[in-house]
Amino acid sequence: MIRRLKTTTVCAFFLISCSPVCAQSLHMLNMGYSGAGIGSDLLKVIERSGLWRKHGLDVRVVYLSSGTLMAQTLSSGDIGIAGFDTPAMLNLALAGNSLKVIAVPINRLEPFFVVRASIKTPADLKGKKITISRFGSGSDIMTRVALRYWKIDPDKDVSFFQSGNTPTRTAALIAGHMDGALVSSTGVAKIVATGCCRVLADLSELPLEFANYGVVVSGGLLKTQRDNVKRFLQALTEGIYTFKTKPDVARGVLRESNGEAEIGALYERLVKSIRDFPTPEPRGIQNVIDSLPTPKARGAKAEDFMDVTLMDEIRKSGFVEKLSAK
Repeated sequence: MIRRLKTTTVCAFFLISCSPVCAQSLHMLNMGYSGAGIGSDLLKVIERSGLWRKHGLDVRVVYLSSGTLMAQTLSSGDIGIAGFDTPAMLNLALAGNSLKVIAVPINRLEPFFVVRASIKTPADLKGKKITISRFGSGSDIMTRVALRYWKIDPDKDVSFFQSGNTPTRTAALIAGHMDGALVSSTGVAKIVATGCCRVLADLSELPLEFANYGVVVSGGLLKTQRDNVKRFLQALTEGIYTFKTKPDVARGVLRESNGEAEIGALYERLVKSIRDFPTPEPRGIQNVIDSLPTPKARGAKAEDFMDVTLMDEIRKSGFVEKLSAK
C-alpha cells in the first residue's frame, strides 16, 4: 500500500513577490516512510509549517506499509530517502546497498509493548503469539531486543506472526488473535481504552541507546544532490524545533491521529523523546546492527553506515542558534 501525503508545490502570487525561495524552482526529493507513529506526525508538522518549501524543496512523501517494503522501494531507486525504520534500512545496507544514516531523531526504543490484559509480567509471554509488521522490519528487530532484555528467547519462547503496520497489529490484539505487539506512542491510548489490553512496558525507559527512528539516504543521492539532502536535514531540524516550541501546531496533528485522549501527556512524552539535534550517534547505530539476525552484521561497524558531515555543517553554520533567536 502506498499513500502520498499532500504536498504544496505551487506558490501563490503574493508569496512569489516576497520569497526568494518561491521565485526559483523547488528541488524535488522522493521520500518513503513506514509506520503511523511520531515519524508520520513529524512529517505533517514540517509540511503544514511550509518548511520543505522554505528550504527550497518539493519533498514527495509516500507511505509504505512496512520497513521491508520501504527497503525494497529504496533499493529499486523509486525513493532516495527513507524514514524512520532504521533497522530495516541497515539490513538493506548490510546486503550490499550503498546507504547512509544521516539523522536519528529518536535514539531509543520508543514504542510501548502492549499485551492482552491477562499477561502481567514479561515471563508470562512465554508460549504466546507476538505480532510484528514483517520479518526483518523495525517492529521485528525491536521486539526481539525487548524480549532478550527480559531474558526471553525470541526464537524458542514465543511465536511470531506477520500482521502488518501498527493499525493492523492493534486490530489483531483487540480481536484476541494475538497476545502482544509493539504499539507506537501515538496509538497506545486507543487500544488501552478498549479494555482488551494493557501496557506491559514503555520501551523508552529501557537503558538502551538504539537508533530507532532514523533517516537514511542512498549513496547515489548523497553524492549527486548533497546540497538538497542538506536542505532536507535543515527542514527536518526546524520541524523538530517547531514541534517542540509550537505546541498548538504539534498537538493539532496529534489530535488528528489520536483523538482527544491524553494528548497533553503524549505530547510531553514525544518532546522528551525527540532529540533537538538529530545527528547520528555510533553507539545507537551499533546496537541496531548488533541486533540484526543476518550473519553480515557480525563485525560490522556503525561508522561505515553513517554520515555525520551534513549535520556537522548545519551545526557549525549556527542554524540552530538562528532558530532559537527567533
